[in-house]
Amino acid sequence: MAMHHASPEEVFDLASLGPKLKDARTTAIVKSEAFEVVRLIVHADTDIKTHQVDGPITLYCLEGRALLGLPETSLELSAGQWMYLEGGVPHSLRESRIRRYC
Repeated sequence: MAMHHASPEEVFDLASLGPKLKDARTTAIVKSEAFEVVRLIVHADTDIKTHQVDGPITLYCLEGRALLGLPETSLELSAGQWMYLEGGVPHSLRESRIRRYC
């Protein structure tokens, strides 16, 4: 079965999945010649190995936390945070279980 992609002027819901998150899968939202939008689901104990893409990418954490591995450092993205990477930057991604204690 073909995956549904958003059409121009279609409203697409990106609200928190809440309890449905544990069963959710990565979803392609739209793909055009200019760009692609994917709702990437990274479950616990899942690593997206180091890779790179030709063009620039943006990462927006909708819920939870993700650890982004970069050549010189690692960054944690939390719900509501956004970042941009130039094309060709090697990166990896996994669910973050970093705990902070005060």
